[in-house]
Amino acid sequence: MALVIRLPTSFGDCGEPPLFQTMDIKGFPKSSYEIWEKVFYDCKPGYYYKVSSPYSTFCEPNSTWHPLDEACSKKSCPTPEVQNGGAVGSKKSFEFDKEARFYCDDGYYLKGEQILTCKLFGDEVHWDYAIPTCEKILCQSPGKIENGKYTNSWRNVFEFNELVTYSCDPSNGPDEYSLVGESKLICSGPGKWSSDPPQCKVVKCDYPVLKHGRPVSKIKEKFFYQDEILFQCLEGFYLNGSNPVFCGGNSTWEPEMPTCIKGFKPTHPTKPPVSRYPGYPNPRELPPIEEIVELDPGVIALVIFTILVAIAIICTCLYKCLHREKKGCLW
Repeated sequence: MALVIRLPTSFGDCGEPPLFQTMDIKGFPKSSYEIWEKVFYDCKPGYYYKVSSPYSTFCEPNSTWHPLDEACSKKSCPTPEVQNGGAVGSKKSFEFDKEARFYCDDGYYLKGEQILTCKLFGDEVHWDYAIPTCEKILCQSPGKIENGKYTNSWRNVFEFNELVTYSCDPSNGPDEYSLVGESKLICSGPGKWSSDPPQCKVVKCDYPVLKHGRPVSKIKEKFFYQDEILFQCLEGFYLNGSNPVFCGGNSTWEPEMPTCIKGFKPTHPTKPPVSRYPGYPNPRELPPIEEIVELDPGVIALVIFTILVAIAIICTCLYKCLHREKKGCLW
């Protein structure tokens, strides 16, 4: 009788109830439970029941707990709605500890935080910042310029990608105005144009004088904005610097005028140590054929003379050797 009474408690008990990632045990857990005894769970902060009734597990006759499934899911922040834009989340979910990245459609810019995180506050979840908005991109008037005008100058506000074009007024003097800078400006951002307004002014460069050289381009009496000149050095000189140059907005030749240097343009640096200059040939490499051809005439004559003397010595030795073959020839 004693053995029969003990069987249920000895072989039908369960140990401590299982632990879950999303749930906590209600009350205080015991070290052992009887058959069919239940244990109830609550969702952890930030989680909610997938089912309507509270979750429970019970001790089965084989001393195991049933069922053993997670019954709670993460709470999510409300899906943010942004007019003229949108938000992208992780797998389209906005659960707590997840981020939402906001974007705007073309012609609009984001006002507010671009990245928001769904945060847990107690048992509730909220976005850590206010939901941003997408505002329309507008530009104010690009500005009037002296001696010039721009299209649609009567308007005070321009929308995204709208274009204005500048032009210069007729000049009352002997020389016309040149438009220096960009003639077309585009509204590219909130209150931002693609470039600064241009200038309308007289641009005139002095006649270009190159010592030991001459211009190759067509010669004119006056040189105005963006006129270009190509140069050539006289015989015995080589050109060093930019070629061509053009008349810049400050009435100066740009880039800096080149110079003509006496001699032939060097193909390699000549200042010691030449071996440190980039592109200088490796000592193990043979010199280019152009360098051999450009040897000094005196050096060439010396080389030829040395070769002829060597040939004469070899021929003399052969001649003496042939006449002494009976006595033997030692080399």
